[in-house]
Amino acid sequence: MLKIIVTGPESSGKTTLCKALSEHFKIPSTEEYAREYLNNLGREYKEEDLIEIAKGQLQSETNSQLLDTDLITIKIWSEYKYGKSDKWILEQIEKQKSENRYYLLCRPDIPWEADPLRESPLNRDELFKIYKREIEELGHDYLIIEGKNRFKNSISKIASLIS
Repeated sequence: MLKIIVTGPESSGKTTLCKALSEHFKIPSTEEYAREYLNNLGREYKEEDLIEIAKGQLQSETNSQLLDTDLITIKIWSEYKYGKSDKWILEQIEKQKSENRYYLLCRPDIPWEADPLRESPLNRDELFKIYKREIEELGHDYLIIEGKNRFKNSISKIASLIS
């Protein structure tokens, strides 16, 4: 099964785009598990919480075709914030290399919006480059989603993939 992953730095339109694509193509999407986990945590998160977030994210992806982020986001954030990523997360990402995955990489060229779970309004371009490099190093195909026609460009690409 083809998995389409909408990814990119925080506040780059991932969730909005994923929901719109889900409605347009009438396919269910998974939400970013980190949001659910952190909203129910009741305290500041710690590095060790990332493995629990990764496990929940992976479980949520099991039977889904359209994903609002994936384990790559957790790896990037872990390495960016803590300088390392858990071995289990890296192993799961390695296993996913053989899956049919296509990435819609959202460029952060829209205004940053404040949110209690967001931490990085000033380094979105830097993180975008890290996402791009990570996807390329893993050998996954992707399309950069940017500008005013984000939804339209996404629809065209997905339609060509699922037809």
